[in-house]
Amino acid sequence: MADYQQKITDSLNERKRLNQLRRRKEKLRFWSEFGIVPRWLKVLVALLYLIAVGVALTINASFRNGPNGNEMFPPDLKDMPGLAQLALFGVVTLMSLFIASFIFMIAYVNRDASRRGMNSALWTILVLIFLPTWGLIGFVIYLLMREPLPYPCPECGTVVNARFNFCPNCKCNLHPSCPQCKLEVGELDKFCPHCGNDLKAPASEEAIQRSST
Repeated sequence: MADYQQKITDSLNERKRLNQLRRRKEKLRFWSEFGIVPRWLKVLVALLYLIAVGVALTINASFRNGPNGNEMFPPDLKDMPGLAQLALFGVVTLMSLFIASFIFMIAYVNRDASRRGMNSALWTILVLIFLPTWGLIGFVIYLLMREPLPYPCPECGTVVNARFNFCPNCKCNLHPSCPQCKLEVGELDKFCPHCGNDLKAPASEEAIQRSST
């Protein structure tokens, strides 16, 4: 039983290591990632924000002109309606940004999981379940567990899964591997993490042979 658990742990650690190696090749930028959020959702959130600001300022103005005056702000702001409106505008804007960030986060998880070949509905539901009680923990779990992005083969241009070691179309070697155990290694690794083989030795021996000939 202990050996079985150790094998599972080693397998998970190896998967995590490979994912980290392949994510290093992803050059993600905030605005490019924000671009995968649907445009219609951005427009809808912007319209809702404008409606919220308009309604809040209108209600605030009606309270100020009412018989009881404005009870929404401290007495020192009641005699400065412009400043009171500006303060209310700031409050509505901060609340809108807070709510919009969660909306865009959920939409990003849905779209990003889909383009990575993951179950987008499952991950979206997971983030929504954790949101009311644990806040961003669901989003953090997704960022840690998500699969690397598919990418085009450097030889034939076919889009391949990030877990593939060879292109299924042209058999191009997509990831550096140890010449001894044939398992994937990092581009900056000096020794194979699986068998301890010196990864620099074959290259140096080949260089010596070429120089001698």
